[in-house]
Amino acid sequence: MSATPVQQCDYTDNVYSGKQDHRAQVCILVEKEGLIPKHLIDSEVGWFYDILGIDDMYFMLEDPAAVAGHITALYGAQLSNSTRPGDIGIHFENRHERGAVFIHNSTPGISKTEGPNYEKMIDAEYLDVSVPQSAYRLESYRSRGKVSKSLDASLRAYFVNQCDFVNPDPKGDEIHDIKQTSDRTFLAKATPAVLDLYSSVISKVLDRTGPVITQTTLPSGEHRLVIGYRQRSTQGYFAGLSDLYHYYHMYSSRKYVEQFSCGVTVISLYLDTSKHAKPQGSSPVLSAANGTASIDDSIRQIMKEASLVYCIPSTPFQTLFRTGVLSVQEAVYGYTCWIFAQHFLNRLGSEYATLVEILDPSDATDMEVLAKLKKRLRQETFTRELILDIMLRYPELLKDLYKDFASEHYIHSELPSYVGKLADRLNDELRVSLSEQRLQDKAPLAKEDLLAKITRTTTNENEAMVLRSMLDFNKHVLKTNFYQPTKVALSFRMDPGFLPVIEYPAKPFGIFLVVGNEFRGFHVRFQDVARGGIRIVRSRNPEAFSINQRTLFDENYSLASTQHRKNKDIPEGGSKGTILLNMDSQDRPFVAFEKYVDAILDLLLTGQSPGIKDRLVDRLGREEILFFGPDEGTAGYMDWASQHARKRGAPFWKAFTTGKSQTMGGIPHDVYGMTTRSVHQYVLGIIRQLGLDESVCTKFQTGGPDGDLGSNEIKISHDRTTAVVDGSGVLYDPRGIDRTELTRLANERKMIQHFDVSKLSPEGFRVLVDEYQVTLPDGTLVQDGLSFRNGFHLNKLAAADFFVPCGGRPESIDINNVHSLFDAEGNARFKYVVEGANLFFTQDARLRLEKAGVHLFKDASANKGGVTSSSLEVLAALALTDEEHGRLMCEQPDGSLPEFYQQYVADVQRAIEANAAREFECLWNEAKRTGKPKSVLSDELSVAIVDLRKNLESTNLWDNESLRRLIMRKALPAKLLESLDLDTILGRVPVNYLKAIFGAYLASHFVYEYGAVPSQFAFFEFMSKFYAQAETSA
Repeated sequence: MSATPVQQCDYTDNVYSGKQDHRAQVCILVEKEGLIPKHLIDSEVGWFYDILGIDDMYFMLEDPAAVAGHITALYGAQLSNSTRPGDIGIHFENRHERGAVFIHNSTPGISKTEGPNYEKMIDAEYLDVSVPQSAYRLESYRSRGKVSKSLDASLRAYFVNQCDFVNPDPKGDEIHDIKQTSDRTFLAKATPAVLDLYSSVISKVLDRTGPVITQTTLPSGEHRLVIGYRQRSTQGYFAGLSDLYHYYHMYSSRKYVEQFSCGVTVISLYLDTSKHAKPQGSSPVLSAANGTASIDDSIRQIMKEASLVYCIPSTPFQTLFRTGVLSVQEAVYGYTCWIFAQHFLNRLGSEYATLVEILDPSDATDMEVLAKLKKRLRQETFTRELILDIMLRYPELLKDLYKDFASEHYIHSELPSYVGKLADRLNDELRVSLSEQRLQDKAPLAKEDLLAKITRTTTNENEAMVLRSMLDFNKHVLKTNFYQPTKVALSFRMDPGFLPVIEYPAKPFGIFLVVGNEFRGFHVRFQDVARGGIRIVRSRNPEAFSINQRTLFDENYSLASTQHRKNKDIPEGGSKGTILLNMDSQDRPFVAFEKYVDAILDLLLTGQSPGIKDRLVDRLGREEILFFGPDEGTAGYMDWASQHARKRGAPFWKAFTTGKSQTMGGIPHDVYGMTTRSVHQYVLGIIRQLGLDESVCTKFQTGGPDGDLGSNEIKISHDRTTAVVDGSGVLYDPRGIDRTELTRLANERKMIQHFDVSKLSPEGFRVLVDEYQVTLPDGTLVQDGLSFRNGFHLNKLAAADFFVPCGGRPESIDINNVHSLFDAEGNARFKYVVEGANLFFTQDARLRLEKAGVHLFKDASANKGGVTSSSLEVLAALALTDEEHGRLMCEQPDGSLPEFYQQYVADVQRAIEANAAREFECLWNEAKRTGKPKSVLSDELSVAIVDLRKNLESTNLWDNESLRRLIMRKALPAKLLESLDLDTILGRVPVNYLKAIFGAYLASHFVYEYGAVPSQFAFFEFMSKFYAQAETSA
């Protein structure tokens, strides 16, 4: 076996020195088989070896018996074709321990729509799963000759082999040394020029999120397209690229996929134009220069769209794309609209609206029934499958709708960055290839004409509703990265005007929709300056995924709305982000998070790198800043997000995320018990008001010692905890769980599965989720631990003075199961409930419990310590320079924390406890005065503060300098004012953020002092005190 160079800028050719001996053995085996006439054996074998033009790698890897079988099969196929003309179907595959060989007949430039799809198979089984520990490289060649005189098809061979890296685990500078990170076979084949090219691509891949795409024209006339990306950052990409270049009437003579132990994949495609028929449904490819499309036009467009295929390699519209009915943009646009329609198609109708008017909004049962009816209507009226089926029926309407979308948002990287219609921007000087040209061949229809065409073309109202939802999508997209040259996921900044008021009474300030290959996600915020966590939503099985998919936006909206009410004490309004992992991507949460963040940053930052990031068409017309925080599944990702924002050039990078590590100036909520400090103030408030002894009070807790809230609630409390439920199971002891052992788990952040059961009383037990047929001390048989854990909060054993949910799914207790919290005599099993976990109860369930005499404080009031901590973390990041922030707020190289940091954290803790205490006293007093349920009063207080804060924005209070300075001194942390003078802070922090601090302080203090419905002179009385102080200090 040897190798000789083809050309200095390319791979070396495969030359098999033992080919003639191999051939002789094949002839002997073919003759023994007796299936080919003896006088034809030499010619058939000679044609296969010399004329068909199969790459020598095939003969190197396949033994003579396999080759003899392939020659015989080809002969049989040709013989069959001569008697029954038609397509020859040739499919060979040979899997071995370290890889596989696949061979099939292939017409250049045409995607196969029937038979085995070997490229999808190779993606799924080898390329998509490649990681440095186990990776596969690929070489693929097209035979130079045809498989039959009557058919213009050649053989396509794929050779997959497991990598043998020079250095499987590179460190430091070794990561950037291609001779360290390469597979040994690749090193033997690659010329110095290829090594230099790949090294440059790898370096860029490691420095950014997303694909790196470059192309070279070789002396042979072929165009080599080289694409690098991080391993496992996309799926099905190799097959998706083939569909893409086939759409542009091109084919590949050979393809390589190389893996590198630094975690990078590089694909090389050698492309040329195909002479075969154009796909059906496509219009001619034109360019202004010569009336025909040049290969340069097509290559340029393929490079641009390779990024789109990277984001979404395959969609349910793929068949229409592969057959040329839809372009890749149209197919991906259709896929995005399909997702949009699943969440936002108005399915409730006028009858539901009438029912809303008839039913009593103050009746908990009526409202819960209405909520269940809404869920059923939205689930059953338009299923995902029905929506897709309707869209697939009308590809021509889909193309019209896409053109309407493109007319607003398409902007070419070579054109000036002004907003206007497509016809104004694409001119005769621009050389365009097929996908761009299709936007110009006729003007897009006006919105009213599109509506008329939808009505005229569809056969019923359901079809028209689905297609009108696509037009709604177009109308409400304010900006998108859809046409960015490079991207990792699609992002759309939406005007929330499409949300039906009947379903979403509080209109959000802004919505982001993000669509990636591994996920879909939303970000909802209720105020310009807003902050909230980003959570990963996982699914245990397809049924759970279906439920999560249906409820994703509603849950996101509810969480953001709750966050908005919870944020009443701080300058930021409420927001929330959700990322729903696709069923086949449950093991890729960080990849999804990376793409979600990067795609949103595309819309927050002004493009400034031609060919990489261009300026967008911006119908919003102003800059935006989002603040992200940790939530379920993302606690360890905040450092990366902040650093990535810095790498992308975001000036707000320090404040972009909260919950960062201390090395980056973060204030970890779990380390300092920030959320628990607020929750526990309500427990202490109840104890204080009712004169209870905490040490004899019993408590039931969901959320275990491994979590933030659960662990700190254990460490900070002094009660007698009788039950803890966490991810691993149920721990119960009616005499009180051993406090020392429970505290040990809390300090070590371990689940109750690690509890020493010898410390339980005879009546106590532990049941883990993976246990079956467990007999409890009272003789009860538990069939399976998972079901027992999931429903234990409804079990009669779950009874105590206090119930403090510190974890659990939203709506764990609703109007349908709240009766389980009462005993046979109708008495509530809990006297006091402090809702630490978000949305653990529905409002209807809360009202039912309060009606029975339970003192209940809901999440929006109790669980707000974390948001206060995060808000003050953001403030420090905005007020301090990079140098000051590193010196004063970040853990030092020796592991120590600066004195400033420690004192600032103490200020944060005091602020949390003070805010919680103020709200508790207000709620307690207002409940006594008015008789209203505290869960209702909590909402009223939140609404009153939020509304007053908004109203204060339109007043001139901020313009009163002496008042402004007084309030800011009261609102800002003491340590920050001590280290930076007030003028410095006012000069550095953005004005809109300062105004938000000012308004939040006045609004919250006023409402906590005077209640949600104060007298008409109350605010004047309240402000008089501040005016007097301002005059004194002026």
